[in-house]
Amino acid sequence: MRLRYIELFHAVLSTGSLTGAANLLNISQPAASKALQQAENHLGFPLFSRVRGRLQPTQQALLMRHHIDRIMREMYDLQRLSANITRPESHPLRVTCTPTMAQMLVPDAIARLGKVYPGAIVELYTQHSAAMSESLMLRESDIGLTLQDMSHHGLLEHPLCGGNVMVIAPPGWWSARELDKPLPIAALAGQPMIGITVQDALGNMLQGHLAKVDPAPRANVWVQTYQLACALVARGGGLALVDPFTARCSREAVQMRPLKLQLDVTLRAVYRPDSPLNGVQTRFLDYVREFAQGLLAEGAA
Repeated sequence: MRLRYIELFHAVLSTGSLTGAANLLNISQPAASKALQQAENHLGFPLFSRVRGRLQPTQQALLMRHHIDRIMREMYDLQRLSANITRPESHPLRVTCTPTMAQMLVPDAIARLGKVYPGAIVELYTQHSAAMSESLMLRESDIGLTLQDMSHHGLLEHPLCGGNVMVIAPPGWWSARELDKPLPIAALAGQPMIGITVQDALGNMLQGHLAKVDPAPRANVWVQTYQLACALVARGGGLALVDPFTARCSREAVQMRPLKLQLDVTLRAVYRPDSPLNGVQTRFLDYVREFAQGLLAEGAA
């Protein structure tokens, strides 16, 4: 099936009419009609039937739809990739990071970078790790900052800083003497907790450890972000397990203690293996590392 037939087929599926497909493809309606007839002749079966003035896909067309959609998505990705490859070498520093990193570490690093490179242009995106890997591979961004191991995506990783998983609690939950002591995971037995449904390596490991606690913690509220968990904890919703950067970057008033568990959290810089870091990018990561280490040291003091 020729590419132009695939494009027309997808356009008719999207618009429901030949006129709409023609407008979408910037061709005339007669040209679209002729191309559709040629496609059907080439395939040997009809792709659409007219029902109440609209074109409806036939059973054969429906069998092909999933593959057509996939091909069009890959074509779109190829267009995005080729457009980004041809961008000038002086392109801006393009950073994608998780929402936690965007709250404190990255703005501070960018502010300091601007003093050294006042003419530097920075583009900052916030994404979760799954979308981040796609953004990097498609050259829509150059550096990613994440707490997840992304080496399996074919990206290079550079560890910047590490810390402990933290237990956060509403104000006044623990005494001042207790705050310096790591909390055993067994102490969470039967405690009210904010459940976190983040589908990442850290979230899965935490859920695995919590599943062994007896009696199980009581989680009546579940959220999808560590930041929202902090907000609920601050309002008395219970305890939560979060990464050390979320705990310390949060603007919410919460207490925190390290979880007594051999489970470290590492802040990683990730980038494409075919794109070594330039001077501006390296300086930016130096600042991120410095601020991250300072943040964790301040919390431990």
